[in-house]
Amino acid sequence: MLLYTLVAMIGYLVKIVTIVVIVQFVLGLLIAFNVVNTHNNGVAAIWKALNAILDPLLNPIRKIMPDTGSIDLSPMVLIVGLNLIIILLSGIAASGY
Repeated sequence: MLLYTLVAMIGYLVKIVTIVVIVQFVLGLLIAFNVVNTHNNGVAAIWKALNAILDPLLNPIRKIMPDTGSIDLSPMVLIVGLNLIIILLSGIAASGY
């Protein structure tokens, strides 16, 4: 029972990280297409906070992945990897270990 609770808590954390990755991606697109400007203090603060949260998770993935030019696939790899971990932990919890 405790293992199910632990898997559920980790699942919620993975959902939060996934939402933060998507918000960073959308904000990055808005900045790239000049819809919002980083000269705005609020936008700059949000951008810095998102990068501070996600860079420790994304930088190791970026080091491993090959260079794809201007396309950064590390957020997608992070989301898929975290979901695979949840699937693995759910399987372990269901098997009774």
